[in-house]
Amino acid sequence: MTDFDKVIQRRGTNCIKWDLNPLKDRADVIPMWVADMDFEAAPGIINAMQKVMDHKIFGYRFNSPEYKQVIIDWFKRRHNFEAAPEWICYLPNVVVGLSLAVQSVSEPGDEIILNTPVYGPFYKAVTDNHRVVKSCPMKENDGYYTMDFEKMTSLVTEKTKAVMLCNPHNPGGRVWTREELTKLADFCIEHQLYIISDDIHADLTLGDHVHTMIASISDEISERCITCTSPSKAFNLAGMQAAHAFIKNESLRERFMKPLNALHLSGGNSFEEALVVGAYRDSEEWLKEAVAYIEGNVDYFVDYIGEHIPQILAVKPEGTYLVWVDCRKLHMHQEQLLKFFMDQCHLFVNSGLDYGPEGEGFVRFNMACSRKLVEKAVRQMEDGFKTLN
Repeated sequence: MTDFDKVIQRRGTNCIKWDLNPLKDRADVIPMWVADMDFEAAPGIINAMQKVMDHKIFGYRFNSPEYKQVIIDWFKRRHNFEAAPEWICYLPNVVVGLSLAVQSVSEPGDEIILNTPVYGPFYKAVTDNHRVVKSCPMKENDGYYTMDFEKMTSLVTEKTKAVMLCNPHNPGGRVWTREELTKLADFCIEHQLYIISDDIHADLTLGDHVHTMIASISDEISERCITCTSPSKAFNLAGMQAAHAFIKNESLRERFMKPLNALHLSGGNSFEEALVVGAYRDSEEWLKEAVAYIEGNVDYFVDYIGEHIPQILAVKPEGTYLVWVDCRKLHMHQEQLLKFFMDQCHLFVNSGLDYGPEGEGFVRFNMACSRKLVEKAVRQMEDGFKTLN
């Protein structure tokens, strides 16, 4: 059993979460922003990678048939999604996949619908590729988000080519239900739109919530889907550059892979197969323990705020290890809000504006850390809020 209470020193390791300015010279500040874990990787992953290390040769490698088979088995067992080996496309990371997906389903000047607020790189994947973001603000009720299909319909023009989906949703924490995804699939079929789905948090569902891949809804919608995912979030492997996309449609898959092949980036590194196999074949029990621990952190954080800091609202997410906190009742400008958390609460958090204009007045917290750190963070928050009139 892994000791998730263990505090591991990450400062001084070129760690973005802990060492990047303005944290470099602020030892008093707890970083609760970047979405990676402070936990050691699963023993199954370490053992698989150690075998590669022990060989002491890191030359060119190709992935064995087992590499794709463990991915197929994992998603069939855990997500009721059946894929064929040829559907799987290697990616350095999911954000690369989002950009490739935008390129493969549209042309410069075309429109991509985003349900906002949403993970910041969604916007960049569209605009950096000279496409147009059509922002569709979601309905929000006390921190609970739902897609606004009436608004989405009003945004569709002849230049609209796709909807980008974050499932589970970052930062709002929704695990979209099968009914909601079916409605979205029907909408896209009706309007002949593609779906670009980021399922990187698929294995981080909390409570009884069940993740559904939209490509599993029907054969018809699966032909219009590009699903990007990775073991990186669930198994704390974000720095290892290993992800993949599922694309059933052969012509769509060829368009998707063409830029990667042209840049000779269609294969991974010497450790890629080891870490993917080590995660999906040998580390499911570790993941179960990690999710249970994270859920304990989330519950503690949300309950403490509800009892001791009524000026803000924290709603338990259905998935991810991220908590989206509503601070709008403080009536602070976003820069003032972040400064308050930094200087009075000694916490560094993500700004809600990182996720679009609808995130104004919100901040995002990362709960994938030791319980002691969460406890310290909420006590610092409580002390900080006592300085407010």
